[in-house]
Amino acid sequence: MILFLQLFLAHILGDFFLQNNKWVSNKEALKWRSPYLYIHILIHFWLILLVTWNFDNWQIAFLIMLTHLLIDGIKLQFQQPAYQRAWFFGDQLAHLLVIGIIWAFHEKITWHYTDLITVKSLIICIAVLFVLKPASIITKNMISRWTPNSTPGQHISTIESLEDAGEWIGFLERLMILTFILLGRWEGVGFLLAAKSVFRFGDLKAPKETKLTEYVVIGTFLSFFIAIMTGLLSSYLLTVLK
Repeated sequence: MILFLQLFLAHILGDFFLQNNKWVSNKEALKWRSPYLYIHILIHFWLILLVTWNFDNWQIAFLIMLTHLLIDGIKLQFQQPAYQRAWFFGDQLAHLLVIGIIWAFHEKITWHYTDLITVKSLIICIAVLFVLKPASIITKNMISRWTPNSTPGQHISTIESLEDAGEWIGFLERLMILTFILLGRWEGVGFLLAAKSVFRFGDLKAPKETKLTEYVVIGTFLSFFIAIMTGLLSSYLLTVLK
């Protein structure tokens, strides 16, 4: 495991600390012709040797350097501004996958699909998936009768909001609640509720925003309730089922 952590450390240092915006801009502009692309992969090569402090690992460093060049080059060649975020995460996932495969091959680690499919892993997987989209849809449907501006003649002040921000806030808060409960850290749930109360409800103070405030409070408490019940049920099943 130490080798994987060393390779991961070298990747973090090389990709996020030892290149600046000038290098990134030059690579995006010149693609394969950018000198910084090749400087970047050479840095990764030497970082691996330095972090592992074993020059016998030059073959590992060389293989990772070549795959890093290939992955980065493909990303630079084909990425479009509209899909830049997707390319970024895909690029990082590909690098980590290469590191994992090389580490497993070097350490002669083998695993089978059936080893990953256990009762506990299925319970956790189902719980995580449920607090994402299904919980979001359930919450939206249950509070849809109180949607602002849905009643004729009702005035609710318009609040500017980022696109899909509310849904993503719900995803994150439910995942955090589930994680806290599975770890037995209930104080984290209380801190999260207090923090959201400050940031989410702080701007909804005017009397004319009472209906909007109530709408947000109902949605928040319902989202928390679903996440807490999912966490409790998951914890119970993890304890009972072996």
